[in-house]
Amino acid sequence: MKLTHLGTTSGTTTCPNLYETDRGTYLVQGYVVTDPEALATIRERGLPEGETVVEIPKELLAFAPQPGA
Repeated sequence: MKLTHLGTTSGTTTCPNLYETDRGTYLVQGYVVTDPEALATIRERGLPEGETVVEIPKELLAFAPQPGA
């Protein structure tokens, strides 16, 4: 898988980052969500075993390509 770094909102650390793959997908580097209440809610909505969620700032999405652009 080839990655293209799209951007970061990090000033002095290495997290968070947004990457585009050559498979038509994105990779998000963020903070692992460990809050039990948040995880319970997400699991109720169908988060399968073997997957997790990460938290990123809204500003990171500014680096995502816009549809039709």
